[in-house]
Amino acid sequence: MPNANIQTPEWLRQMESILEELNEGVVIVDNQLRVVFANEALLRLGMYSREEIRDRTPDTIFPATDIPHLQWQHESGHRYGRSRTEFYLPRKNGEKIPAIFSGREIQGPDGQEYVLLIVTDISAQKRVEEQLRESNAQLEKRQMEIEAELSLAARVQQSLAPQSLLWKDVSVESYYCPAHTIGGDFGVVFPHSDEGLNILMCDVSGHGIGSALMANRIYSEALHQLERKAGPETMLRRIHEFVHDRLATDGFFFTGCSSLEYARASCDLCCRRPSPSTAPVKWQCPPAEFAKRHSRLSLRNSAKRVRGRN
Repeated sequence: MPNANIQTPEWLRQMESILEELNEGVVIVDNQLRVVFANEALLRLGMYSREEIRDRTPDTIFPATDIPHLQWQHESGHRYGRSRTEFYLPRKNGEKIPAIFSGREIQGPDGQEYVLLIVTDISAQKRVEEQLRESNAQLEKRQMEIEAELSLAARVQQSLAPQSLLWKDVSVESYYCPAHTIGGDFGVVFPHSDEGLNILMCDVSGHGIGSALMANRIYSEALHQLERKAGPETMLRRIHEFVHDRLATDGFFFTGCSSLEYARASCDLCCRRPSPSTAPVKWQCPPAEFAKRHSRLSLRNSAKRVRGRN
C-alpha cells in the first residue's frame, strides 16, 4: 500500500532534472519494490499522475495473475545484477502497453539498494509485427492458391500432350515433362483416315498465363479443323486467319504440322504474328528423309509462300 512517509532520497533529487529529460520511461524502486521515482515519460505512457504512481508496489499496479512472473523477474535481476524482459505496462484505464523492461540494481549513497528500470514502449513495433503476420498469412494463402492453380495448369497442360496410339504399322509414343513455368506448347496425333495420320505441334512463344491461354485456344481451333478433316495447308491457313482476326496479338507463335502417309511425308509450318500477307512455309520429302531431317526444320518469317528443299 502507498506509504506517505517515503521521501525521495537527496541524491535522487539531484538527478531528477536529468532523468526527466529522457525520452524513455524511468522508474526507480527501493528494496521493497515501492516506486521512489517515475519520470514524466513514464507517467505519460501509463497515464498516471505523479501522486498516483509514487510509493506503489507491483501488486497495486499489475493483476494478481502477473505477480509470480514479476517476482521471478525481480529475483533473476537480483541474482545477476541486471535483467531485461518484454512485458507490458498497465495503463490507468486498463490498457496494456507492450514494453521492454531493462533493470539494473544500484546502490545509493545512503547505502540502500535500488532497482533502476528503463521502460521502452514497443507498441509501434508490435503493430508492425502484427501487420507482417497478417501480410505473411495472406501471402501464404495466396501461395497455396497459386500452387493449386499451377497444379491444375499442369494437369491441363498434360491433357494437351498427344496420347500414345498404334495406327496401322506406325506406333506413336509421347513423353511429357512439365517445365517450371506455364507455357504454350501442345501436340496432337489425329488419324485423318485410313490413309494418313496427322501430327500437329504448336509452340506459342513466351511463358505465362497469356501464352497458355493462346495455346489452349489454338488447340481447340486445331481440333475443330481436324475433326472437319481439313488438310494441313487448309488447317494452318484457318488457324492463321483465326489468330490474326480473333486474337490480334503482337506476340509470336509457331506451329508445325506433319501429315504422315505410307507413300510420303510433308510438314507445313506457320510462323510469326498472323497478318493477311503471311502464308505457311512448306517442305516436302519422302518419309525416310523426313525422319532424318525433322530435327533441322526451322521457321522463316516471310510475306510470301516459300517452298524449300531442306
